Amino acid sequence: MNSSKFTTTLGGEVVTIETGKLAQQAGGAVTVRCGDTMLLVTATMARTVREGIGFFPLTVDFEERLYAAGRIPGSFFRREGRPPESAILTMRLTDRPIRPLFPKGMRNDVQVVITPLSHDEEHQLDILSIIGASAALTISDIPFAEPVGAARVGYVDGEFVIIPVISQMENSTLDLRLAGTADALLMVEAGADEVSEQLMIEALRRGHEAIQDTIRVQSEMRAAVGKPKRDYVSYAVPDELRQIVRQQVGDRMPGAIYGAANKQDLNERLRALRGELTKNLKEQWTEKDIREAFDELEREVIRTRTIEEGIRADGRDTRTIRQLSSEVGISPRAHGSGLFTRGETQVLSVATLGTPREEQMIDDLSPQEAKRYIHHYNFPPYSTGEASFMRGPKRREIGHGALAERALMPVLPDNGEFPYTIRVVSEALSSNGSTSMASVCGSTLSLMDAGVPIKTPVAGIAMGLMMEGERYRILTDIQGLEDHIGDMDFKVAGTREGITALQMDIKVAGLSYEILAEALEQANQARMQILDVIETAIPEPRAELSPFAPRMTILHVDPDKLGAVIGSGGKTVRAIQDEFDVRVDIEDDGSIYIASTSGPAADKAQAMIESLTEDAELGHIYTGRVVRTTDFGAFVEILPGKDGLVHISQLADYRVNKVEDVARVGDEIMVMVTNVGADGKIRLSRQAVLEGWTLEQAQASDRPGGGRRDRGNRNNRRRQR
Repeated sequence: MNSSKFTTTLGGEVVTIETGKLAQQAGGAVTVRCGDTMLLVTATMARTVREGIGFFPLTVDFEERLYAAGRIPGSFFRREGRPPESAILTMRLTDRPIRPLFPKGMRNDVQVVITPLSHDEEHQLDILSIIGASAALTISDIPFAEPVGAARVGYVDGEFVIIPVISQMENSTLDLRLAGTADALLMVEAGADEVSEQLMIEALRRGHEAIQDTIRVQSEMRAAVGKPKRDYVSYAVPDELRQIVRQQVGDRMPGAIYGAANKQDLNERLRALRGELTKNLKEQWTEKDIREAFDELEREVIRTRTIEEGIRADGRDTRTIRQLSSEVGISPRAHGSGLFTRGETQVLSVATLGTPREEQMIDDLSPQEAKRYIHHYNFPPYSTGEASFMRGPKRREIGHGALAERALMPVLPDNGEFPYTIRVVSEALSSNGSTSMASVCGSTLSLMDAGVPIKTPVAGIAMGLMMEGERYRILTDIQGLEDHIGDMDFKVAGTREGITALQMDIKVAGLSYEILAEALEQANQARMQILDVIETAIPEPRAELSPFAPRMTILHVDPDKLGAVIGSGGKTVRAIQDEFDVRVDIEDDGSIYIASTSGPAADKAQAMIESLTEDAELGHIYTGRVVRTTDFGAFVEILPGKDGLVHISQLADYRVNKVEDVARVGDEIMVMVTNVGADGKIRLSRQAVLEGWTLEQAQASDRPGGGRRDRGNRNNRRRQR
């Protein structure tokens, strides 16, 4: 078994890529290691073409294995099940930069499988996943244009950090992940704490510089151990058919596109034109060939007019946003709801507030154990006028949900200020471009409607690019058609102060930083317009929560006293919840959260818990219940589970011969706490209350030999006077 190791550096970290030792039957296989984090990445291509498809069938799978972190899965079967959200996001992140580098027209299935073998919980998996996928493809027999490098860029204490470890990211105001070739960026994914456009561009420069060594070492691997690339069949539209299609419908194509009133009208016009073409040519050509040739012509017509004249398919110029509207309070029983509409794109976002117990528990390879803010995105088929099966969220929906979630994270209140679990669900009701950015706007509306005190509103916009040679047009607010035929999908979310999330996929090489800066500036202008519309609907978060939302009260008690609140087997806390119709969540650090839609009920539950955890206070007067009597005094419960002794000499302001003459079991009497011993024993005095003594007087009277004389019965003394 001959293995080969190649070493490079990335931001000061050593990255080792090894091949030839594992998975030798795969088309290409490598292990990538940084620190004690190590991945096995394989790439394999099917021998035959998949017939009847119009796309490249690439699949990236991330097979999470908890053994990599020395853990056993928490499921009933103790086996990994469906991929967690973090794994799906890593799959998408890996897919995006490598997909453009396969030959156009190739239709063989290609599968990239990533399996973590070790995870040190400091070096993150996603960047190594991209590097590993590129390295496996580069040395494999699969046609692949050129190596891809990847890096994460943080910004800590005013300094850029390349490949920051997980502990460093806690203090970073930027989490930028990028991937690209030696000459061009292909993919960018970022979350940020309202950073400027200038800082983002500089981070992209630093990151692209940092990935050059990992690209170089992959080229060395290809020269040293790379396999010969396999031949493949590439699909292309026949030139003869291309000319026939142009002759038959070329003159009518612009009218069909630019005369359409909306997306549905456009689709119907194009469908009719394509149907006529198919009818005329189906005896000579396949329907697939005719469709591909028709789509090529459609793409050419739109791109040419957009680049040359700046006129888009729906008649807008390059900077105009479609008609905007915002509305809140759509759902009467929901805690908060917002409806955001941009042209034919419409998203309803609904916010729900819950208790800390309702946080999402995380059981994956990341060190994160729970998630307090959760955003879910749904894309039903009716949003595009289609009918199909609905079988749970797909990878795209999970990715869009995560992007919108990331955009709102920097403006959420701290847990101490707002101790709620927050879930927002965004329903894409109608789609014609960038429902993910509409979800950002809808999330902002719903959170503000729910009374969540976010720091400032967040809005998002999708930018596009069409480029031919040196000529280009940056497009604001792209619709679905422009996303499909354009050269860049650039989503930017942020506040009036800066960027909070960014996602970019570039399909062309040679995109300059000047063009990126121009796109960011154009996106900034659009974002301000959208924020104006959002703030017209709701200028600031509501001062009061919905009457259907739980009110949260927080108590902090000594962790050693939590047992008194919980009770044996949870008996006490369940009784509190049942009696007052509240929900009580208890944390190990002594934090207790009381949730109820009724303020008075929460107050009563709070009083009960405080009494369970309260310490007897010296000098404080309590109304207690006699629970036991002895010859030398009475034991009085002054707090739940806490009683103290009232010595017979302290039961009254006269001599008491028998305890039961003054106090019987079940009687309520007022007593003062005169002493709390180191062993927790409590001394009480009823006489101090009757006499109106201070604590010092009561303590002096209660001490052995304190000088108390027998004064007899008070009533007798008064008669003697």
